[in-house]
Amino acid sequence: MDSNKKDLETLKVLLVHWVNHNKSHQEKFDEWVEKSSELGKEEVSEYIKKASEYIDKANEMLMEAKKNM
Repeated sequence: MDSNKKDLETLKVLLVHWVNHNKSHQEKFDEWVEKSSELGKEEVSEYIKKASEYIDKANEMLMEAKKNM
């Protein structure tokens, strides 16, 4: 397998890995959205929620990248 083909295969695997990795972090973010709200830290909760939304957008972009491989 030539170097370019190997790199393309690696990139396909990485794109999926990154999405899955992001989702695992997102689960914790979502957990802490609720916890920080319960602690009376509404502003903190909103920032974490926004970060979780950005992860959704990042994952969309990564999946679009994979579709274009």
